[in-house]
Amino acid sequence: MKKLSIVTGLSLILPLSALAAIGNLTDIFNFVKNVLNTVLPIIISLTVVYFVWGMFQVFLAADEEKKEKAKSTVIYGVIALFVMISIWGLVNILYNTFGLTNTNRSADATNALPTVPTFTP
Repeated sequence: MKKLSIVTGLSLILPLSALAAIGNLTDIFNFVKNVLNTVLPIIISLTVVYFVWGMFQVFLAADEEKKEKAKSTVIYGVIALFVMISIWGLVNILYNTFGLTNTNRSADATNALPTVPTFTP
């Protein structure tokens, strides 16, 4: 199971890292923001499913021991949601504080290339 989670994590991150030309602080912040924008919605949705599953267990539990276990599941789900949204918010605060933009610089480089003059007789 541990190998499966490592392989899944690498399969999500490696394509992003192959496309990221990290050269300065702006590129690093852009890379982190892109990774979080890709991965965090998936993790948050899984956390919401975990929370809802805990709520169903609380309502359907027959004995007190199962209810206590389900309550701890709900608490862990709320804590996980709080942590994930806080991380996302912190990265966005840093991103906006430093005035970083996610622009395509390849278009600027292409426009800066010299053009070949056309010959018209």
